[in-house]
Amino acid sequence: MKIGPRMLLAGLALTAACAAAQAATADVATRTKALNDLLAEQWQHNLENAPEFATILGDLRYNDRWSDLSLAHQQAEVAKTQEYLKRFEAIDTTGFADEDKLNQQLMVRQLQDALKAHDLKLDEMPLDQMNGVHLQLAGFISSIPFDNTKEYDDYLTRLKAVPAAFDQVIGVSQQGLKDGMMPPKYLLEKVVTQIDSIAKPAGMDSVFAEPLKHFPKTVSAADQKRLHDAILAAIDQQVRPAYQKLGTFVKNDYAPHGRVEPGVWSLPNGDAIYAFDVEQMTTTKEKPEQIHEIGLSEVKRIEGEMTEVAKQQGFNDLASFRASLKTNPKVHATSRDDILNRYRGYLAGMQPELPKLFGLLPKTKVEVVPVEAFREKEAPAAEYHQGTPDGSRPGQIFVNTGDYQNRSVLSIESTAYHEGIPGHHMQISIAQTLPALPPFRQQAGYTAYIEGWALYAEQLGKELGFYKDPLSYYGRLSDELLRADRLVLDTGVHYKHWTRQQMVDFFHAHSSEDEPDVQAETDRYITWPGQALAYKTGQLKIVELRAHAKKELGDKFDIRAFHDEVLGGGALPLDVLEARINAWIAAVKSGKAPAHPKA
Repeated sequence: MKIGPRMLLAGLALTAACAAAQAATADVATRTKALNDLLAEQWQHNLENAPEFATILGDLRYNDRWSDLSLAHQQAEVAKTQEYLKRFEAIDTTGFADEDKLNQQLMVRQLQDALKAHDLKLDEMPLDQMNGVHLQLAGFISSIPFDNTKEYDDYLTRLKAVPAAFDQVIGVSQQGLKDGMMPPKYLLEKVVTQIDSIAKPAGMDSVFAEPLKHFPKTVSAADQKRLHDAILAAIDQQVRPAYQKLGTFVKNDYAPHGRVEPGVWSLPNGDAIYAFDVEQMTTTKEKPEQIHEIGLSEVKRIEGEMTEVAKQQGFNDLASFRASLKTNPKVHATSRDDILNRYRGYLAGMQPELPKLFGLLPKTKVEVVPVEAFREKEAPAAEYHQGTPDGSRPGQIFVNTGDYQNRSVLSIESTAYHEGIPGHHMQISIAQTLPALPPFRQQAGYTAYIEGWALYAEQLGKELGFYKDPLSYYGRLSDELLRADRLVLDTGVHYKHWTRQQMVDFFHAHSSEDEPDVQAETDRYITWPGQALAYKTGQLKIVELRAHAKKELGDKFDIRAFHDEVLGGGALPLDVLEARINAWIAAVKSGKAPAHPKA
């Protein structure tokens, strides 16, 4: 066959096109590798920079140190964050797979948010009654492994470093005082009480001595004696004096200058701070006024459902039913163990039913434990602490059993589903083991998604046939009402300039919460602007996406596949979650979507 000039040129063009395509493919692979290498580098920096987080994840390379909490380190981290931001922004994602593009976009967003938080001086208020370092260190003990002699020695080194860590916190607090970045005075007075309650118990009575009560067999008798004596000495000679010094500082030099108004609006640049908090916690563009109105609407809707339950129980209205519950012995705990056992029973009942709604299932176990005595007064009714990705430490639901005789048992069932399965434990333990995601996404902490999912999980119990007791279902509605109240109360105090008393009055009128919870919750919203908005915002978005998917897919809609898609990307900003679900809907319509993503 004779090859003419045209055929030769066409062949050359085809060869050149193939070569260009191969070069482009190689270029994409090179740039994708550069992104993944940078993500890995930044993740390692995070672990080294946050040793406590590394310990929680089971990475024990930094198990003998605390985070550097100093002002100087804050500045160094700002510079490092700016450097990482430039490097991530410089990566050209043209031609990247969708997930790789998203990894770059989420990291850029995360770094930008960190810089904005620093610009607003949010890191200058390190002490409060919810998340202060005095609570973090004491509460962290339950997450530390104590399996061998080295881990006890690491702990001893950490205890000896508590004074330096607290001095750093005092330095940051003093800077906040200079800049007018102050928590409310009355809440700082509660911090003094908390610090004193941790500082007073000596020797084996200290919360820091807890690991000495259960040495593993891997620690020799000689080492047990050495570590027992050395750790007790560190507690009494370093840890307790450090707490006492911090308490004296807060009582005499810090709390007296706390702000008078409860709302964050009264801080320098307060309105900008709240706008940032709202956007961070909801991952939406919704404004406080809009959120406030949604809250009022949801309160009205939920109270309507609660009124129906009240009438089914023979009462004329919701108010009289609520009043009867306060004195009904059947709805109050009989002991601390009664509370714990109820949680455990509901979780055990839920476990075998999960495959009806999910393909992805948690591999890590979850256990129920009581909240430590030193934080019972301020702690919520229950909270979840994640386990290690490898399952060596299970997830833990910390349950507040204090003042048990005044604690209602009505919402224990819904709270068990919220904190455990199919709520926090299920979502977080699945996310931690998703193989296609880089670690920063496996451990992502978008509050609207995480808390929205857990609130959504409460209602799944009804779909599975639980809440068999009408009073327990009323408890679920009470829990949902609390989350609707939060939309009103958070925006009320931080946007509409409500007083604390206005918040308490609204709470009394529109909730079934026990009085200790009303007071603690009110203080929580004041301390933690925007966080309380996340629950309802996230739940409403997931419900909306489910309804949209069902409408679009009709007979093709599979609830297990929908749930797996929501869980299969890890925690995400709500706008990104919406895009993910819309892409899944399109894929199902075209027949390209797998039935169930696999962990």
